[in-house]
Amino acid sequence: MQFTRFVLFLALAFATTAQAKTYDLVICGGTSAGVMAAVQAKRMGKTAIIVGPDKHLGGLSSGGLGMSDTGDKRVIGGLSREFYHRLWKEYNEPSTWKWQKREEYGNKGQGTPAIDGDLRTMWVFEPHIAEKVFEDLVREHKIPVHRDQWLDRAKGVKKKNGRITSIKMLSGKTYSGKMFIDATYEGDLMAAAGVDYHVGREAKSVYGEEWNGVQTGVLHHKHHFGAVKKTISPYVVPGDPKSGVLPRISTEHPGEYGSGDKKVQAYCFRLCLTDHPDNRLPFPKPEGYDPKQYELLVRIYDAGWRETFEKFDDIPNRKTDCNNHGPFSFDNIGFNYDYPEASYERRREIIKEHEIYQKGWLYFIANDPRIPKEVQDEMRRWGLAKDEFKDNGHWPHQLYIREARRMIGAYVMTENELVKRRPTPDSVGMGSYTIDSHNVQRYITPEGYVQNEGDIGVSTKGPYQIAYGSLVPKRGQCDNLLVPVCVSSSHIAYGSIRMEPVFMILAQSAATAAAMAIDQKIPVQDVPYPKLRERLLKDGQILEKPKS
Repeated sequence: MQFTRFVLFLALAFATTAQAKTYDLVICGGTSAGVMAAVQAKRMGKTAIIVGPDKHLGGLSSGGLGMSDTGDKRVIGGLSREFYHRLWKEYNEPSTWKWQKREEYGNKGQGTPAIDGDLRTMWVFEPHIAEKVFEDLVREHKIPVHRDQWLDRAKGVKKKNGRITSIKMLSGKTYSGKMFIDATYEGDLMAAAGVDYHVGREAKSVYGEEWNGVQTGVLHHKHHFGAVKKTISPYVVPGDPKSGVLPRISTEHPGEYGSGDKKVQAYCFRLCLTDHPDNRLPFPKPEGYDPKQYELLVRIYDAGWRETFEKFDDIPNRKTDCNNHGPFSFDNIGFNYDYPEASYERRREIIKEHEIYQKGWLYFIANDPRIPKEVQDEMRRWGLAKDEFKDNGHWPHQLYIREARRMIGAYVMTENELVKRRPTPDSVGMGSYTIDSHNVQRYITPEGYVQNEGDIGVSTKGPYQIAYGSLVPKRGQCDNLLVPVCVSSSHIAYGSIRMEPVFMILAQSAATAAAMAIDQKIPVQDVPYPKLRERLLKDGQILEKPKS
């Protein structure tokens, strides 16, 4: 009995000691950014730990976003470029090509071939291959990862003299660190630390922007009802307001053009589907399936719309990365407004609602007799991939959180920097993708038709720089926190910055700054930019537009 007590005492003592360990860098979130921040810290000789709710590493990069929005590949450097190089190495292995021969793959990418032999990179990939790369990185660098750990957002962040000292999880586990990085899509650590942030769209007047705020009447891309040959009535009985409004249409006024709101661009799951018979599972009928939710889809088909499969983008092994396309598609418009600041319980409800909606959309097209035969026949060729997301019913484990909180930090990135109306100070990385906001609301026009609002696509006129100040809080709010995902940015600027390769770039830069702040015993706001720039360039980051 005494021996048993002694063993229990030792176990408790060991657990307490392990929990009390102070890391150089505590990274909240196992996203692609979280992994790259940890890798960079380790390469700079620092201790690092990843802790967060994720059970799978990589966020969207391993969660179905296999046709990554990369833009100009020349400005993707450092660890972000290494990630795509490692993918290239994976697809150089014949064993990776299980469901098709390499030479059968179409090799279509964004601006460059998917498999770029000249650059030794792979820009299009399967979810489980991406996850393998992330897991390889943390294993090689001996980075501890504590999964399924949920930050106590109410009282889990301890601060002293303007610095976070520790964070506590709902499990009771506590993590102490010299520096902290919030690599979550939601910005939970940032918010709990008392840092200023914004949710929703700023009025265009706030930062002197053209494309921010409510954008009624602006119809970019094809994700609106103007892409349909006929106008679509929002009413149960077409043309009769007294009959009631169809599901998934707001009856509220959309807001005045250019005004701000608290609404968030739509989320969806990026689906990995396959047409290989031996790897295909039929679309399941989701619990709570209601065909009435998809009446708008019937109406746009009846009006002649036939672009269902426009965003079934090819990825290796006879699979697709499927994204939203059209006026009524994967994006669950208007059902995510409270997600950024919602409780964990409420977020789970929202995620489930999105899952039911999107599964129902697929099942509806594949089975409802009102769907045009040619569309239905094509949809029945597809199904969920047996070899993806095996522990989640072959459904992605990550909802596409396109935007949640955005920090209001030392420097706010706006549309003006992205389109070069004014210069960007202290570059720590570059973006290049189109300013891309998905729809925010679906409303009834004054003429009595249904329309979507908020989908914006604006060129940045080439790559742009991202300021170091957008990664750090305002002086005095928190001296040892960096935020490479929920960066300090306006809504419309975030529409371009929010790309996975950019998150990885910014995470590397954030971890570099954190390591330098530790060595110099200074706040992150005081990291000398010339020294930071020198180290970033040494590590392969691209900080200015290449000359050719």
